Amino acid sequence: MTETKEIILPGELIGERNGRKVGKGTFFEGEKVFAKVIGIPYITENEIFVVPLSGVYLPNIGDRIVGVIEETQISGWLVNINSPYAAFLPLAEAVDEFVDTTRTDISRFFDKDDVIFCKISKVTKGKTIQVTMRDYGSKKLYGGIIIKIIPSKIPRIIGKGGSMIQLIKDKTKCDIYTGQNGVVWIRGDNKAKAIEAILTIERESHIVGLTEKIEKMLSEGNGQKI
Repeated sequence: MTETKEIILPGELIGERNGRKVGKGTFFEGEKVFAKVIGIPYITENEIFVVPLSGVYLPNIGDRIVGVIEETQISGWLVNINSPYAAFLPLAEAVDEFVDTTRTDISRFFDKDDVIFCKISKVTKGKTIQVTMRDYGSKKLYGGIIIKIIPSKIPRIIGKGGSMIQLIKDKTKCDIYTGQNGVVWIRGDNKAKAIEAILTIERESHIVGLTEKIEKMLSEGNGQKI
């Protein structure tokens, strides 16, 4: 029999706080913590939270995401971040050198359809979003393909301490960047195998023993090249 983790409904009791931080997808009354959304509850030593089963990406400051350049403007770029809201990448947050915008076509730095790994730096109440490349690990991603999954499933794909995504990288020899916005960039000969694993995790994230299943899947052959 397949054992699954409990799926909880809004308003259901998850447990007692007992000094823990009350995380995303929850609310509390006194010491009792309840679910705010449909999802899978997690209780750790330090936190109680719920991973939603679905939902769109809503940007938060500090999120590391995979974005796609949508349009070049005079002083920066509009970026598609897989959200109801577009983001803006200012020139000053993208390029180290001084650029005279009256004489320089800034599309030579980033152009339409370029893929970038960047960080959310500002989110206003009116949902004006700004991203920055001035963060460790931020870079333009060359080649490869992108797939989109439910943003709330990204932590499951990364795994505890990055264990799941490292397993996929090691077994497929692919370069993979996972954005908290649900966009995953993949480059390598075994992209098909990596995609199969990621989509399986997205679909079966509530199944106990998923790591063993993914390891077995990735160990069966080298995968089809695409």
